[in-house]
Amino acid sequence: MIDLLIHDAAEVVTLSAAAVAEEAGAAASALPRRGPGQGALGRVRQGFVAVRGGRILGAGPMRSLPREWRRAREEVDARGRAVLPGFVDPHTHVVYAGDRMEEYVLRVGGASYEELARRGGGILATVEATRRASADELAEAARPRLGRMLAAGTTTAEVKSGYGLRLEDERKILETVRRLGREQPVELVPTFLGAHELPPEWRGRPGGEEAYAAEVAGPMLEAVVREGLARSVDVFLERGVFGRASARRVLEAGRAAGLLLRLHADQLSGEMGGAELAAELRVRAADHLEHASRAGLEAMAAAGVAAVLLPGATLLLGSPPAPARAMVELGVPVALGTDSNPGSSPLESQAVAMGLACALLRLTPAEALVAATLNAAWVLGLEGRLGSLEPGKQADLLLLEEPTYLAVPYRLGSNLVRAVWKAGRRVA
Repeated sequence: MIDLLIHDAAEVVTLSAAAVAEEAGAAASALPRRGPGQGALGRVRQGFVAVRGGRILGAGPMRSLPREWRRAREEVDARGRAVLPGFVDPHTHVVYAGDRMEEYVLRVGGASYEELARRGGGILATVEATRRASADELAEAARPRLGRMLAAGTTTAEVKSGYGLRLEDERKILETVRRLGREQPVELVPTFLGAHELPPEWRGRPGGEEAYAAEVAGPMLEAVVREGLARSVDVFLERGVFGRASARRVLEAGRAAGLLLRLHADQLSGEMGGAELAAELRVRAADHLEHASRAGLEAMAAAGVAAVLLPGATLLLGSPPAPARAMVELGVPVALGTDSNPGSSPLESQAVAMGLACALLRLTPAEALVAATLNAAWVLGLEGRLGSLEPGKQADLLLLEEPTYLAVPYRLGSNLVRAVWKAGRRVA
C-alpha cells in the first residue's frame, strides 16, 4: 500500500521533460538551459499522483495507474481539480520587525524610493526595528507571514537577512530562519545579505562603503559560513548603496567560502551595470533587472545566469517592468518571486506574483508557472529535489479548486489552493 494517491485529477502538471506539453514551446523558452525538466509543462488530463515515503512514485494518466498503487493510506478524489508542484519562492525578506505602512501612504502620494530613504525610511527603518527585536519576537512576527505563504501554495522559500547590518543582528535573523525552518512546514533556504544597505553607523565615514564591504566579506561572512547559517550570499548593487567593487569583493569571498551567489541588480537604475557584473561573475541569479541593458541580458544568457523577476516590487514602486520577453527570447532562464518585504513588496503569494508576471511582464501562464516552480528551485540549487512532479522528487503538491493551472494567474488575487502537501504530508 502506498502513502498517498491523488486520483482522477482534471489536470496534473508534472513539468516533466518526458511528458507531452501543450505549451512546450512557450515553456521551453523559460526553462533553464541546464538542469532537469527542460522542454515541457507535462499537462496530463485525468491524471494521478502516487506518493510513498515522502517522494513521488509516479504521475500520469489514470489509464496507466499500476494496479498495486490503487490502494493508499490517504486517497484524494481530485475530480474537477488540478494538481501542481508546490510553489518555490526564490526571493523573500520575511524575517523582520515592524512595518512600513505609513511609508506606503507617502509612496502612494508620490514619494520615491530614494526620497523615503533620505527621510530615514526605507531599509534603515526596518533595520532599526529589527535590531531592537529579540529572536523570539522576530520568530513570532514571521510565523504568520509564512502561514499565509503556505496557504497560498508556497512550500519552499528563500529568506534573506539584511535587516541587521552588523554581525550580531545578521546572525539573529539567520538563526531565526533556521529555527522557523524546523518549527513550521515551509522549507526555508537562508541567504546572507549583509550588504543590503550601508549601516547608519558607517555613513559619513570616509571610505565607509568600502570599509563596511570589507567587514561583510571578512568577519561577518566567515562567522556565517562557520556556523552554517546560509546557503547563498547576496549584494544590493545600486547607486547610493554598494558599487561594483564592493559587490565583487563580497561575492568573490562568498564563492571562495562555497556559497551560491546572488545579486540585486539594475532595480532602480541601470547605471551600475548589474546584469553585466552578474554575467562576469557567473552568479547563480540576478534579481529585479527592471533597468537591465540588452547587452547585459545577452551576457547573462551566454553565462547561464538566471533572472529572478519580482513584479510585486514593480507594481508597488511604479517601476518600469523588467524586460521579461527579451529575457525569454535571449534564452535567459527566468524565475519568479514575491520579494516579500515590509517596504517595496509586502506580497506573500506566488500565485499573485504569477498573475502580475503575466499582466505586467507579459510572461505567458506557462512561463509564469515554470518560473514559480522548477526555475525557482534551480535558482536555489534544489532542482534535483523540488519544482516538478517526477519520480524520486519530493512530494510537494498543491490541489486547486479549479480544473487547470491557467486559473492561477487568471483569477488574480483569489486563493485557489484547496490542499497542500509537503514531502507527502498534508500541511494545509
